Amino acid sequence: MARVEAFLADQVAVRADAMALTDSIGTAWSFADLDRASDALADVLRAAGVSANDRVLMLSENCAAAVAALFACWKMDAVVIPVNARQTEGEVKRIMDHATPAAVLMTSAVSKDAVQHAERMGATEQTGAFGSMHLAALPSNPDADLHDVATLLYTTGTTGDPKGVMMTHDNMRFGGMASSGLRDMTADDVVYGVLPLTHVFGLVSVITGACYSGATVQQEARFSAKALYDAIMNGVTVLPAVPQMHALVMQYTKEQGLSKLDSPSLRYVSSGGAPLDPAWKRKAEAFYGLPLQNGFGMTETTSGASATRNALGSPDISVGPPTPGTEVKIDDQAPGGNGNGTGELLVRGPHVMKGYYRNPVETDKALSADGWLRTGDLGKIDEVGHIHILGRSKELIIHGGFNVYPPEVEAALNDHPQVIQSAVIGRMKDGDEQVLAFVQIAEGDDLDAAELRDFVKERLTGYKRPSQIVLGTSLPAAPTGKILKHKLLEAFADQLE
Repeated sequence: MARVEAFLADQVAVRADAMALTDSIGTAWSFADLDRASDALADVLRAAGVSANDRVLMLSENCAAAVAALFACWKMDAVVIPVNARQTEGEVKRIMDHATPAAVLMTSAVSKDAVQHAERMGATEQTGAFGSMHLAALPSNPDADLHDVATLLYTTGTTGDPKGVMMTHDNMRFGGMASSGLRDMTADDVVYGVLPLTHVFGLVSVITGACYSGATVQQEARFSAKALYDAIMNGVTVLPAVPQMHALVMQYTKEQGLSKLDSPSLRYVSSGGAPLDPAWKRKAEAFYGLPLQNGFGMTETTSGASATRNALGSPDISVGPPTPGTEVKIDDQAPGGNGNGTGELLVRGPHVMKGYYRNPVETDKALSADGWLRTGDLGKIDEVGHIHILGRSKELIIHGGFNVYPPEVEAALNDHPQVIQSAVIGRMKDGDEQVLAFVQIAEGDDLDAAELRDFVKERLTGYKRPSQIVLGTSLPAAPTGKILKHKLLEAFADQLE
């Protein structure tokens, strides 16, 4: 079995002194440095009793030491569980109770939250070629069923039974190579690494893909529109991001009195996590002066299952054709389907997860016997084979008997020049599901809900229009920048009718 750490070994063999990583605390490592750092951290883990097929939970924010921890675990055939350090004690405990790790690593040098977890667990500081991390050792508990698994990623916002996605070495290698190929990444590239490596986008599309191609990753612990702007203007060539990041850097640039970027280095920009609206896509492409590539992926597909490779100005707002080696089809009889080509997207290929760890019931629901993954996303495939995502089946709003897809309503709202971003959810009231819209505007803007309601009348038929529009200067968001829709009702409870 080929393994992920072979990507690092390949770079060390041919270009050991080339830059692999930088981070927000001033670390600058060559591939040889990363190799040495991961070896040193593997020695620390072995001394703590970690062995092959054990789990190592890593409470982290992006930094060079976190990348060293990934490779340390893979080199010793342990399974790494990246978890964002900003998760609460209860959220972390839930994952630990399910995964039973043999050790917990914390990136205490870059994260105050990691320090708090370390203090709570009585962790000890470890120093070496990897810098400084905290470690809490627990009883070893190897699991032979994990012999081919590289990483466990626990899906965001799950309820009920834990769902730890088992990503094999083959999954991650395929995902990294596919991501590198789609971006035409080379050893000359500098990739902006603010997408958390505790999520599949940052872990596979950025870290694994860059290591395969020999590119440099500029790691950032937390997102900042100013930091992103500065990076784009100072050497970054590849920008993988989610729509919220694009919206916020465009707003920041506007506040500086500029209408667009003029980066001397940026050559590739992508967006993932939400469908594109044609007007917003044109706005973003005018801002960057580059085509905005879109794609679709999820934790269970170990990164992208499809992506565009469009020219600047292309009207295509799909998530592109399937990545090479990937199969897709539509189940139009699934919930939310229309029996006529619109339905749940199914995916099959070398990047589809092994299953959910210690959860055969959920695994059987998600994976068919012949390898098809039910994504839970509603979509359709157009006449040229490009996939269009309409939204999550669980987020589908049924208002007055009609299907309302939140991304379509969000796209209409986002067309307004004073709207930074928006989120639409459903809420049951008086026996029907209301369409609620939460909209972020800039501090001091005079936009009101009535004006925005009039604006969307021209863009949305009656049953799709929000019954209430709530305005605010921020929306609850995950470390990726993705809006946390399940927290909207709580965050704006005092404004709801």
